[in-house]
Amino acid sequence: MVSGSVPVDEFTTPDPITANEDMTIDDLRNLMEKHGIRHLPVVRGDRVVGVISDRNVRIVSSLPIAEKHQVRAADIMAADPLTVVATTPLDEVAYAMSEKKVGSVIVNDEDGRFLGIFTASDALNALVEIVRGGDTPAA
Repeated sequence: MVSGSVPVDEFTTPDPITANEDMTIDDLRNLMEKHGIRHLPVVRGDRVVGVISDRNVRIVSSLPIAEKHQVRAADIMAADPLTVVATTPLDEVAYAMSEKKVGSVIVNDEDGRFLGIFTASDALNALVEIVRGGDTPAA
């Protein structure tokens, strides 16, 4: 069995699709559908300021059109998302996600620069690799 020393960046989605704070609900929904993703980091400059889930978008999409068009990404994002350093052990990240009941974590380098996102799907991929006896992603 693999120890918890596998760093989260081994299974992190690098350079993910991102949103900005001014995007409309329709823009967010289209971006998520186009790329088949459920979590969008919201960036301001080179910093992640929030995360939007597909659930957030679905809820707002059901509003009357006039109200829906007033909502922007900044209004529905989860501010101050859970953030870890790329070298954080995978088991610590999974535990933190479970404890906080979040579906994604922002992964930064040692200097705080945004590297990627680690999602519940990435965690499942890691589990498959570990159960199959590998401790790194398939090449």
